[in-house]
Amino acid sequence: MTPETLPVANVSGQEVPFDPEQLRRIQQHPCFSEKACHSFGRMHLAVAPRCNIQCKYCIRDFDCVNESRPGVTSQVLKPAEALERVDQVLAKHHYIKVVAVAGPGEPLANDETFETLRLVGQKYPHLILCISTNGLLLPDKIQELDSLGVCNITVTMNAIDPSIGQQIYDYAVYNGKRYEGLEMATLLRDNQLKGIEEALKLKKIVKVNTVLIPGINDKHVFEIARKIKEMGVYIHNVMPLIPQYKFAHIKPPSPEEKRAIQAELGKIIKQMKHCRQCRSDAIGRLGCDIQQEFESRTREQ
Repeated sequence: MTPETLPVANVSGQEVPFDPEQLRRIQQHPCFSEKACHSFGRMHLAVAPRCNIQCKYCIRDFDCVNESRPGVTSQVLKPAEALERVDQVLAKHHYIKVVAVAGPGEPLANDETFETLRLVGQKYPHLILCISTNGLLLPDKIQELDSLGVCNITVTMNAIDPSIGQQIYDYAVYNGKRYEGLEMATLLRDNQLKGIEEALKLKKIVKVNTVLIPGINDKHVFEIARKIKEMGVYIHNVMPLIPQYKFAHIKPPSPEEKRAIQAELGKIIKQMKHCRQCRSDAIGRLGCDIQQEFESRTREQ
């Protein structure tokens, strides 16, 4: 098999082969490999309710059983409960290879995230530990994530131009201070880029998610793709807007429009085309979630 290559940011534009451990983190992670999504599963532990930014497309509902989108969970677990959930799932489903914290708020803004990752990593060192973040705290937390064994990181980056970013977010809270407008968007952009840079230095496999918002960043997404390719990000995931909150009036891109944009972006950087925009408590293979099988058991205990 020809080894996959990891883009690196250097003058010559050369690419270096993945080492065996990096390859495993890709080949067994259903969000980083389309082939993996048919054989392996992941579980999201919803232990992080608090968020440090307010996106204009985000409403986080903590008890919405029949809805599937980021930010939704039926339960917010404590770290010990999360470990118990991992025990229950792994006892029954051996194809689960990835344990992630992806919300329902911002994982890095919740101490419970780090305790959960510590507990899971200690008991199940073979699992791939993964985090999904808005990136605001990534430069501050990357060393701690590294010490816990987190190896796959997804950053949601919707703009690298602050004038566009300020149209997407209401505010951000950083070090106890609330930021808005251009200052907020610049801070978020700078921290995202710095965090990605530091993660790549530590040999993390990085994916960037971008919410495709017609009329706001649907043209700008190409600038994002070029920047993250230059940095060494492995894969880019463009997700159609789910209209809600302040963007409820915006018509989302059609599947055909999304595919056309992905085709062009694919000329710049590898594209994830099998995303299911998962819940914060998703368990199983992509598109075959089984989380409700375990929720009732935890509630009855």
